[in-house]
Amino acid sequence: MRRDLTPRTLALIVAAILAAGPFAPQWTVFLLTVALAKGLVVLGLMILLRCGLVSFGQALYYCIGAYAAGLLGLRYEVSGVFTLMLAGMLASGATAFVLGFLLARYRSIFFGLLSLAISMILYGLLVKTEALGSSDGFNLLPSTLAGFRPADAWVRYMVLAVAVVVAFVAALLVNRYLKTPLGRLAPAIKDNEIRVEYMGASARHAIHVKYVIAAALAGLGGALAATTVGHIDPEMAYWTTSGEFIFITILAGTGNVIAPFLGALIFGIIQSVAFDISPNTWQMVLGSSLLVVIVFLPNGLWSLFSRGKAS
Repeated sequence: MRRDLTPRTLALIVAAILAAGPFAPQWTVFLLTVALAKGLVVLGLMILLRCGLVSFGQALYYCIGAYAAGLLGLRYEVSGVFTLMLAGMLASGATAFVLGFLLARYRSIFFGLLSLAISMILYGLLVKTEALGSSDGFNLLPSTLAGFRPADAWVRYMVLAVAVVVAFVAALLVNRYLKTPLGRLAPAIKDNEIRVEYMGASARHAIHVKYVIAAALAGLGGALAATTVGHIDPEMAYWTTSGEFIFITILAGTGNVIAPFLGALIFGIIQSVAFDISPNTWQMVLGSSLLVVIVFLPNGLWSLFSRGKAS
């Protein structure tokens, strides 16, 4: 039988990463932190995908989260990593709450294209706004934790440790949400929305809630990515960034809350290796990888673990 995710499993993974972090090379720590940031975005997309909705504009909230964190540091010289991530999450969640009244009305390709259009509007505005660095963006202040900034050699590990803890809490909360009545509505909405309405539940309300949760997670990931890289620019809202998130979602599958982080890590490894071997054709390697997954693992990489448990 397929087993549910337990907090102990996640806790063991977190402990292993935190224990190995100080001994890992800096590039490995950076790669893992970025993977956790993208995994948070994909975790939100997984919630939407369970409803049968694909957002082609999730980079909108990824970018809002990053710019909210960046502006907080630029205007008020705030550098606390938890504060910046909270600001990114709240800014994206509030924006999604407003836009959700519109987007929750649409389904299928209309939902995806409308989300993409809004994301590209933000991209155009940021490119033309010189106060925010225009197309070049701007740098963030060095990160601190509770007012303390460690030595340069330990800064990335500090951000990784925070990212692991935040991802752990987010995964637990999403896992708990998916077991609630509202969370369990997702497959029913995907299969037959009319029957959901006959049951007395509001599909539009459920989608609105899921959309806000997905956006908040994307803003959290955007702020984390900005803190990790130390720079933000309008490309974070570009359609290719949303494409990356969809790529990872399909690659990982929707079977478990661990899948988005696993998929993001594998995506980062494939991208890094492909770019190192063939800088001019690395996109071909990514495309081929996705094609293999779609053909042989239509439910994503996590289906490998599900098969093992089922047997």
